[in-house]
Amino acid sequence: MAKSSYSARILDELNAQIISCNRCPRLRNYCAAVGAQKRRAYRSEEYWARPVPSFGDPRARVLIIGLAPGAHGSNRTGRPFTGDGSGNFLYPVLYEAGFASQPDATSSTDGMRLSDIRINSVVRCAPPGNKPALDELRNCSTYLDAEIAAMPRLRVAVTLGKIAFDGYLAHLVRAGVIERRSEYTFAHGAEYKMPNKTYLISSFHPSLQNTNTGKLTKPMFLRIFARASELART
Repeated sequence: MAKSSYSARILDELNAQIISCNRCPRLRNYCAAVGAQKRRAYRSEEYWARPVPSFGDPRARVLIIGLAPGAHGSNRTGRPFTGDGSGNFLYPVLYEAGFASQPDATSSTDGMRLSDIRINSVVRCAPPGNKPALDELRNCSTYLDAEIAAMPRLRVAVTLGKIAFDGYLAHLVRAGVIERRSEYTFAHGAEYKMPNKTYLISSFHPSLQNTNTGKLTKPMFLRIFARASELART
């Protein structure tokens, strides 16, 4: 079996494990409750209300790591950054940067395809208040470890927000790539070359709180992915 086919199979199996995960009762109860109550605008829709699997190219050289699914975004649609304000900001940028087949992400069946990029998060269930507990971050960390191990072509990790940044650094410590996280500081556009020759780029999260206030603008975000594309080819 070709290495690329083997990696794709491993990633598919991992996604199946993620979807069926019940490690965090608080998160599972919250996601189910949100899916049952729904938001008025989505009353006619069936919410996904399960852990959200990764999305994108199994042979990707760039990995986006987010915080967690949105309660009425990914928890509704079942696909990362799909169906909410963060995704409405992210996917047009990925399209312009050449990673996405279309600018709009509305559902898991909208035909979106990603090329050379994959999206996951440090927590796979929507947390109350967008704040996962430490034990929930630990419970999900094995999925991040397994996914990265199954991506042999990975060159660049783009972390969206401080929690994702810290989560990826914790992965690098567990993997023996770095000794400690304290040597790395979160900032928008911060770039680090790791001892294993991969790169880390940190970015503000494309939350409405950041994009509506101008803390994160489209040109700022586009520069992140233009740089990721450049580094992926080195």
